[in-house]
Formats: sequence, structure tokens, C-alpha cells
Amino acid sequence: MSERKPSPEGGPRAAAATADRSMPQAQSGPAALPQQALEIASGYAFTGPALDLGALLWDGVCLPDAQVRIPLPMLNRHGLVAGATGTGKTKTLQLIAEQLSAQGVPVFLADIKGDVSGISAPGARNEKVQARAAEVHQRWQPAGFPAEFYALGGIGHGIPVRATVTSFGPLLLSKVLQLNRTQEQSLGLIFHYADQKGLELVDLKDLRAVVAFLTSEEGKGELKGIGGLSTATAGVILRSLTAFEAEGMADFFGEPEFDTAELLRTAEDGRGLVSVLELAAVQDRPRLFSTFLMWLLADLFHDLPEVGDVDRPRLVFFFDEAHLLFDGASKAFLDSLTRTVRLIRSKGIGVFFVTQTAKDVPADVLAQLGNRVQHALRAFTPDDQKALRATVKTFPDSAYDLEELLTGLGTGEAVVTVLSEKGAPTPVAATRLRAPESLMGPVDAGVLDAAVRSSSLYGRYAQAVDRESAYEKLDARGAKGPDEMNAPPSTPSPTSPPARADDPSLVEEIAGSGVFKSLARSLGTQLGREISRSLFGTARRRRR
Repeated sequence: MSERKPSPEGGPRAAAATADRSMPQAQSGPAALPQQALEIASGYAFTGPALDLGALLWDGVCLPDAQVRIPLPMLNRHGLVAGATGTGKTKTLQLIAEQLSAQGVPVFLADIKGDVSGISAPGARNEKVQARAAEVHQRWQPAGFPAEFYALGGIGHGIPVRATVTSFGPLLLSKVLQLNRTQEQSLGLIFHYADQKGLELVDLKDLRAVVAFLTSEEGKGELKGIGGLSTATAGVILRSLTAFEAEGMADFFGEPEFDTAELLRTAEDGRGLVSVLELAAVQDRPRLFSTFLMWLLADLFHDLPEVGDVDRPRLVFFFDEAHLLFDGASKAFLDSLTRTVRLIRSKGIGVFFVTQTAKDVPADVLAQLGNRVQHALRAFTPDDQKALRATVKTFPDSAYDLEELLTGLGTGEAVVTVLSEKGAPTPVAATRLRAPESLMGPVDAGVLDAAVRSSSLYGRYAQAVDRESAYEKLDARGAKGPDEMNAPPSTPSPTSPPARADDPSLVEEIAGSGVFKSLARSLGTQLGREISRSLFGTARRRRR
């Protein structure tokens, strides 16, 4: 493949055209293929834009004239990349992400191990890469791809990603706190009260302060007309919040809040932006990881319009080490995640889970993953053998002995089945995968930090802001009465100096600041407007 950098005039469609021209056709000599291999190859001879995974393997022989591909319009039908440690899953993730970016599709990568940052830098040419490219008829050229780097709450290298408690919402928070139905309803009342009274819930101390106030002598009558809040329920919520903070959640909640629309951007040359979320610093806190993904998906689901079937996804997610997402998750969490995965396809979002075995993914989620790239599995123990048999049962009938094949695949080889352009499963194909064109490993920490600081988003999100919110207002109740505290902000006096509205740079700086939207929402709640919440409990807000 040649480096795919379309001109700014062409945009994403020019990127797709460039990518298509640089890739070999599905078959250049079909008559030379064995009959069974020919039947498999014909299932991947798509006419529209597609991503090239590699060449078909048959009887241990690589057949480069039979290319295995994924139709671009089917990338919002979700997928799974699985396999034992060291079999090449991360490189497959990188290979797919590169081609999506080249065709103008933004990509989100959850980087658990810290080794995906290399997608931003050109790869290194060596004998192994050249040999693999020759085997699969790949015209390999080193290429880096446009990338942004993020870190949860600023823990690690990357632009800090934060969310306010208000936008996170009571339903979502109650699920990750593992509250029961009664406690969930009580938490909803707390949010309702805070919305009505203009008590902005920015961070966890704000929520704790409101709960404590509503159970105090002064505040316990506030909710009496709509059910009240029992001391026992309040105690459970407070204890859950304390445990939640002990897992490192305090850094995640706050401002400036991350706008998930940032993930939908393309670069100036039309390529999709690759958003890399570093999670290596928090990989021992899966609840932190799971909570963020839950909010991120719910926020995108809420904000994006229905688009149905499109010619290319609006965004494709890759969740590396996906078992961390599901380990120890409550039933409520899994139910909500399953529903999100099922419905978000109609918003143009594709989701790929990357893990070791298919059994790491709950059955209801696995049933929605139509695109499968299964690397080698090990069968050293009875549990391994059971997992192998379970994995084989998840594939369509094939011309291979899959149990034997999956234990004999080499590094960079996989069993593939995807959804065709008509939405039907393609034949199972053993595949020798292509080599990524970007760097297969992490970039230097200094280079990474420089990239983060040079980002146009750094000034917007880097510095945490702790403005006046519920905690500060309730703490000041001794000096102000309840009515005075919740009164709308006073209008500027006629003698106040006029704003410099004639200075475009000042206006742009204010409107683009990280806390501008949150301040606007706060003003709305102070005027008595309750925040409207989505089906998932996340706050409705207009994007810039």
C-alpha cells in the first residue's frame, strides 16, 4: 500500500478512492485457486470500498490472489478481535484502524498496555515486514496517521478526560455504584432536587454535600413532598461514593468536561482522526475503565442522530483487553451496555471488542458481533479445551477443522468471518494478515508529551477547574438563606464596563473555553430549569 494522504480538496471520499487504488483486487487469478479456496475467496470479492485484512490460507499455503476483506459499510455492525497473548491482536487492531483512518473514518482506541501510540508514527522497514508484505501481495509503505492522545482524569500521558456528575446522570451512576432499585430512585430524586435548585453537581464532593444536606435537620424536609430520602439509603449512597473514590474515580469527575464530539473529527487532509485513550496507568482499576466507557457510549448515543445504514461509519471504537470491561460488572451494567451496543449501530457507530477468547464477552453482546477475527488459541488445560470448543461453536459451518486450525495458527494469522455487503456472514477464511504501516510499538514518551501539548485541545482540557458548585453553595448556607442562595444571578449594573465584543479573539477564546458550556448549563439550572435527561440518565446538552 502507498501512503494514503489525499489532498484537502478531496476529503474523506478522496481518501477512500486513494486507498482503493493502492490495494490489490480481491482476486487477480481466481482460476488458479483450488475449488474450495475459490468458493471461500468469492465470498470476499466485494465491489464497494473495503478494508484489506490479508490473504487466504489453504492447506498451509498462502494464496495472495485471494484477498480477505471487510466491507466498509459493515464496520458499524460491530466485531470481535480475539486470541491468546502474543498472537497479534494489537497489530490487527492497528491494521484495521489505519485503513479506517485512510478512508476518512475517525477511530477510538482504548490502549490498555500503552503500545498503540505508534499508530501516529511511520513504521520501520525490516526483513520481517518486507517478507510478510511479499507473501500477501501488500504494497507496504511506512505511514503515520493523525492522532490525539487522551488520559482519564489526566492520569498518564494525554489530554485529560473528565465528566461532570450532572452529565453522568443518576441512572448511570447508580448502575456503577451497584445500587438497588430503591436506592437508584432515591439518587434520581437527589439529582432532581439539585437540578431544580441550581446546585450544579460537578464533582463527587458536590454530590456528597447534597446527600448530606438532604438528611440534615435543615434539609430533610426538602424532598418530603416527593417521597423523601431515608437516612439508611443516604448512608448506602455515601458509603458507595467513598468506595468509588477509593478506586480513583475522583480525578475523572470534574471540569472542563470532555466533549465526545471531539472523537468524530477528521484531519485537514480528510483522514479520520485516531483518538488513543491511554489506560495503562489505570489498568488495575477496571471499574474506572468500565465507568468511562459506559458514559462515553451513552453520551454519544444520546447526542448523535439516527442515520441507519450508511456508506461508512461515523466512528469505530476498539476496546482492547475487553475482559476488563466485563470482569466484576453488575447485571445492571451489562444490561445497559448490551442495549447500548445493540442500538448505537443505527447512530453510525461501530464497536470492536479485543480480548483473549470469545467467552470473555457476554453472550448477548457476542451475538451482535458480526465481524470476527480470531487469532490462535491455546489448549493446554481442560479449561482451555472447553474455551476452544465454545469458540468453534460461535463460527458458521466451514471447510476447515476449526479446532485443529485455531491451535495451529502462527503469529499474525487468524480465522476470519465478516458480514458481506448484503449483511450475510462470509465463509470462514484462514488468513495471513497484512503488516501495519505505522510503528508497531509505543512512541517515545517525550514525543508523546510533545504531541499532547501541541494539540489544539490541550488548552481547552488540560487545566482542571473547581468553580463554585453545590459543595461551595451548601458550605456557605450559614451566610445566606436558602432563597437568597438559589436566587438567579443579578444582572450587570448599567455602570459595569462593557464587554469587548468587538475583539473577535476574546469572543472566540471565551466561547471555546473548556468551562463555557458548563457555566451556561449552570445558569440555566439557577433560573429554575431542570436538566432534561436521556434514557440512560445522562444530561441533555447542546454541543458546540
